[in-house]
Amino acid sequence: MDQKFIFLDIDGTLVSAMKAPSVLVTEAVRQARKNGHKVFLCTGRNMPIIGTDIRSVGFDGIIASAGGHVETDGKILFDNILPEETIQECLSVFHAHGIYCRIEDAEGIYTDPQMEELLRTAKPDKTNSELIRMQKEIEAGITIRSYDQYPGNGAYKICFTATSLDNIEKTKKYLGDRFNYAVHPYVNSSTCFNGEIILKGIDKGRGMALICQYYGADQKDTVAFGDSMNDYEMMETAKVSVAMGNACEELKSMADHVCGNVWDDGIYYGFQELGLI
Repeated sequence: MDQKFIFLDIDGTLVSAMKAPSVLVTEAVRQARKNGHKVFLCTGRNMPIIGTDIRSVGFDGIIASAGGHVETDGKILFDNILPEETIQECLSVFHAHGIYCRIEDAEGIYTDPQMEELLRTAKPDKTNSELIRMQKEIEAGITIRSYDQYPGNGAYKICFTATSLDNIEKTKKYLGDRFNYAVHPYVNSSTCFNGEIILKGIDKGRGMALICQYYGADQKDTVAFGDSMNDYEMMETAKVSVAMGNACEELKSMADHVCGNVWDDGIYYGFQELGLI
């Protein structure tokens, strides 16, 4: 098989609910690389929370912060920090509409205290890997700092939680011209709606394009695996897109293939089905 460039989301795709990569998934990534393919992480996580348990699997590069940071071959290809003026504008808009926020910069994560309270009581849809991950971060005691510790030097991304979908929609009047909104799946009885805003023109798909440009690869040689709406541009960009069995329905409907669930080593069997291993 010709060399493929494979892009993998982390939460809900590579790993389930903050767990370490399984033996079979680790084997799949390593075997694919031995077979001459290149494998990249393509995640909404910022760099500080991509743990050594994931990095030690071995990857050819990382697209982090939903495309805000791109590195491979020991080189940083792209690093886009939203200016502090923009961060404060976004926070003002969200807070004015009763929405709680989480800022992710190069050093860590900073949140509204009310956001943690809401996360503790939320009952996520089983396909909402982002909300499940944030809950597991709290359970695991991962350091999440308060705003008074935020250095105020700009950030890669803002995530949000709200008790009203209507309030989220209202903020688009102020931010929708510059940002794409990724609102994650929710159950009908949900009292917690979560998502993130991603600067238009800077997303996982653009990160993939930068990687391909660096290696002189063609889009026809790209494969992407994902599960949530912040993977949409990645899946749209890839020649072959694979949705996890646990993915949200919107992603499944636009994917070329659907593989097994993340907790059933879907990556491993998906790699097999595509002839990557």
